[in-house]
Amino acid sequence: MTVFTGIAIYFTIWWTVLFSVLPIGVTSHAEAGIDKGDGGDPGAPVDPKLKKKFITTTIVSTVLWVILFLVIHFNLISLPPVPESWR
Repeated sequence: MTVFTGIAIYFTIWWTVLFSVLPIGVTSHAEAGIDKGDGGDPGAPVDPKLKKKFITTTIVSTVLWVILFLVIHFNLISLPPVPESWR
């Protein structure tokens, strides 16, 4: 795995995990019984806790990336060779 490939895979994992973590523990204004008034979305979160979610996303992504790196590095899963016509 090259450095560029490793960074690209980490970036992809990070964004996927972020979108998985974002809805966890969110209370909307409608659920909290807060009236947003005109122009406010009742589904908007009261306190999104983004800093905590970014830290959680980074930790989970790093663990997943390390596991993936070890699987690739030690050839724990073998993939079939790419056919010559695809190269």
